[in-house]
Amino acid sequence: MYKRSRINLMAKIQSIISEVIKDSRGEDTISVAVGLDNGMSGTVAIPQGKSTGAHEAKYVDPEKAVENIKNIIEPELRGFGTSNQEGLDKRLMGLDGTENKGKLGANAILGVSLAYARSSALAENIQLWEYFRKVLGKSGRPDKVPRIFVNVINGGLHAENNLDFQEYLIIPVSKSTKESLDTAYKIIKQTEVMLEQSGKEIRKGDEGGFAPDFYDNFEPFEVLSQAIRELKLEGKIDFGLDAAANGVDIPESELHDIYDQMKQNYGLWYLEDPFSENDFEKFAKLQERLGKDVVVTGDDLTVTNIERINEAKGHESITGVIIKPNQIGTVSESIYAIRQAKDLGWTVVVSHRSGETMDDFIADLAYGSGADGLKAGSPTQKERLIKYKRLVEIENAQ
Repeated sequence: MYKRSRINLMAKIQSIISEVIKDSRGEDTISVAVGLDNGMSGTVAIPQGKSTGAHEAKYVDPEKAVENIKNIIEPELRGFGTSNQEGLDKRLMGLDGTENKGKLGANAILGVSLAYARSSALAENIQLWEYFRKVLGKSGRPDKVPRIFVNVINGGLHAENNLDFQEYLIIPVSKSTKESLDTAYKIIKQTEVMLEQSGKEIRKGDEGGFAPDFYDNFEPFEVLSQAIRELKLEGKIDFGLDAAANGVDIPESELHDIYDQMKQNYGLWYLEDPFSENDFEKFAKLQERLGKDVVVTGDDLTVTNIERINEAKGHESITGVIIKPNQIGTVSESIYAIRQAKDLGWTVVVSHRSGETMDDFIADLAYGSGADGLKAGSPTQKERLIKYKRLVEIENAQ
């Protein structure tokens, strides 16, 4: 997929082929291959979420997406030259003609947009992260490597247990991705041992995290804290929580207290979607209460959309943002959202979805855009591990 070949900047789209494949949950999604007239081809596989925001771009049924690519998108784009990402994405959005990409489907549009990006990188004889960096308007390597945000314990809609919150995250503090990944594995293994010793039934959530029942919403951090102490890793791990509060039935005042306790008792550093997707003011009040020590982050709140990012800025709701290309539907719009968030001085985390594939493009996007983090689930699942391994590969190639 990353093999270098001869440079051909004048290559043009010759074919766009799509098919239905299975994601990590065994559900249908699509892969897309953009073939060029120089014989090169870039292929991507599109992820999909379970806890999706109401303001996300809309998917269509995978079979319909494949049909739309074959009958509408390919005839229109055949002959289109490479390395014009903005132009390609504008053509796709024009073909769709809706604000939420609901006619052709965000899955169809993103599939073509990403496969085109991968083909263009091949035609330019550069890595995908370098191509993303060019679209961002940058050159050379970024000055940092994203930290990894690793899901160890699952709850909420991603697990069949009694936890209200969706993801309990560890974020290693390390000099390299490889070292961070090794640290994450140690904590995951120690956590598993402790859960077994406590008599809990070891189940896994959608993203590969442990998903037994717990006494309350604090116990996962208690277990993780103990695992870190056992491994003598104190001071080398930050904690994060994706509350995914759209699906949480807890009063606002109680949520404020829970998050504050997590900060005080466990040093919570990263907090994603603490309230539902339209609660800009509630986010703002919480950010003020927790202070700058906690990165309050929007996911369903902002959905990789510049307009909602700007609305969040107007309310001073957050200091961090999740980037998921399939929330918005094109490479260009994803990169515009990253640029806007970085200009605002926010923490930027590029994220996977709960229904993942063996594609690793988000690692290239995270690195190439200079993002602060890559959130890809538990490395115990092959669809998640491949993202972390790609980041290690990019870093080691320096």
